[in-house]
Amino acid sequence: MLYVGIDVGGTFTDLVVFDVESGDTQVIKIPTTPANPETAILQAMEGYQDKARDIASIIHATTIATNALITHRGLAKTALITNEGFRDLLEIGRQRRPEIYSLLTRRPEPLVKRAHRFTVRGRILPDGRELEPLDINSLRKISRKIVRLGFQSVAIAFLNSYVNPSHERQAERILREERFRGHMSLSSDVNREYREYERTSTTVVNSSLSSLVSTYLENLRTSLNEEGILAPLYVMNSNGGVSNVRYASQYPISIIESGPAAGILASKYLARILSINKVITFDMGGTTAKAGTIEHGEPDTAYEFEAAGKTHSGRSTKGSGYPVRYPFLDLAEVSAGGGTMAWIDDGGALRVGPHSAAADPGPAAYGKGGSEPTVTDANIVLGRINPSYLLGGKMRIYGDLAFRAVEEKVAKKLGMDVYRASEGIVRLVNSSMSKAISIVSLERGRDPRDFVLFAFGGAGPLHACELAEEISVDRIVIPEHPGIFSAYGLLTVDMTREFSLPVMSTNLDPEPAFSELRKTAEKTLTEEGFTRFSFEELLDSRYKGQSFEITLRYTRGMDLREAFDEKHRRIYGYSSPDPIELVNAKIKAIVPVEKISIQEKVPALPRQRAEEVSASRDVLFSGSFVKVPLYERVTLRPGSYGKGPCIIEEYDSTTAVSPKWNWEVDGFGNILLKRE
Repeated sequence: MLYVGIDVGGTFTDLVVFDVESGDTQVIKIPTTPANPETAILQAMEGYQDKARDIASIIHATTIATNALITHRGLAKTALITNEGFRDLLEIGRQRRPEIYSLLTRRPEPLVKRAHRFTVRGRILPDGRELEPLDINSLRKISRKIVRLGFQSVAIAFLNSYVNPSHERQAERILREERFRGHMSLSSDVNREYREYERTSTTVVNSSLSSLVSTYLENLRTSLNEEGILAPLYVMNSNGGVSNVRYASQYPISIIESGPAAGILASKYLARILSINKVITFDMGGTTAKAGTIEHGEPDTAYEFEAAGKTHSGRSTKGSGYPVRYPFLDLAEVSAGGGTMAWIDDGGALRVGPHSAAADPGPAAYGKGGSEPTVTDANIVLGRINPSYLLGGKMRIYGDLAFRAVEEKVAKKLGMDVYRASEGIVRLVNSSMSKAISIVSLERGRDPRDFVLFAFGGAGPLHACELAEEISVDRIVIPEHPGIFSAYGLLTVDMTREFSLPVMSTNLDPEPAFSELRKTAEKTLTEEGFTRFSFEELLDSRYKGQSFEITLRYTRGMDLREAFDEKHRRIYGYSSPDPIELVNAKIKAIVPVEKISIQEKVPALPRQRAEEVSASRDVLFSGSFVKVPLYERVTLRPGSYGKGPCIIEEYDSTTAVSPKWNWEVDGFGNILLKRE
């Protein structure tokens, strides 16, 4: 049986295939086809057509939802139905300004135009009682207009529907009676929690993405079937689980942060195998770099984010995106990848990012027409990347084009030689990435010196040593096939579903709410054909009068007062005698899925200095060129060791080992780096 993971990134599409019988893992890395992502997927799968019947499942991570929200391309023509007097809720929002002191700042354009927002009389009170019935006649007129104008999707979001969804159900029924055949998103289904703005925004985002995501996934599944690959297709969720195509199509908000989640899950899996309790993850690809933390097997999780929002030094800029309430693995992300472009600003200073050459045309060295210097081009000039080829020789590199791009666009303008200019590009991108790591470590009360750095992504191992020195980390783990490590993570997770119910009470007994949630979850999963599942129970809680909540893991019989006070002290440094209010009860349903497993390659071997040096070349380290040995990673066996400076090359990545760093290959094939 073969299990397949496919991660479509901004620059490369990565595929990993795990053979259960032999325990072997095969990897493929090809350039992404941005206009039609499924094209690259099918190209990567070409070699497995004769094994189509052996494929048990395919798990896919995609950025299609995020890209659509950023570019506003492919979004469904969407209507919003809400209460009379609340047409402008999307503009009013929370009055967050992405640029506090700018008089010209602009918030993102609403996904639903004002003319496409319809209001109807009717009101549900916060306690669930009906104050005013829904105006059925008005709603029928609105429904006919929606059908006549050809809307593809409708978002329905009424006040207080999180506690009583009857008005939303009526609206759904009338739309169907008036023969609306598009997608409908009810806020009470999409996000059954209070705060009408966030609930409405989440529902509108879901509606806007529904047509695009469902069409893409259905086309991908059809294309695979036409190639004889009939295995079930699953999609990576933002929260670290996977879902089937039906669920992802109905709730596309669940996959907005699909891609970034996979890498941290792979790290979680590997950390457990290596018995490492504190991990900083560093994932540097072709477009962005992402940092996260894992403590005692648990990555940071957040429950609201701004989709398609801007970032500043790795921090999300509030008010710059579309609020979405859905759990996601909390990472700090910066525009710092191999394809990130270097340029000179109007003041004559060197800048790196935020724009990327991405897959098309890519860095100048790829020879696809790109002329702007990138981080990859700078590393080629410095000798850190093979100046002739990548991907085991399948992808030719034009070192002269990289040299020319850095020389003409950066070095000449700064009046320095091309090597110093390239070194400056690398230093600037390292500085940017170190800020992202500081956000998930120092700014959250964690000392990075207590952590081990897991470096992966195509460019991660290239910058790992210098970055570790900058943040005072002494140990690094470079996994096997680091450039495809995120795709590997897709094969380590289970299927998940999220269910929530408002509580809004100071009665510290959430058991009635959880009892109702369990029944709902069991009924839903059973109807979908699942027979094995387990539950994780969570509680959103706060001191009465606070505006935001803390999420607790709930177990029956626990002392909620003690647990909440302790977590509040840990996060904010104090606790309060004020009453505690339970806001939401949540259940995370987990459906087990077959997973990848890795075993030690051989029994522990005596340590032996690596001697299979393939060649040597001049590489710039610490301001000067040094002739360093080159190792081919595929030839390094468990127990092999050496010291920097050196370069270790492999199919999908390159590891640059700086001076004063020692390295060793462990029994699982990981490269372990330790600073002297």
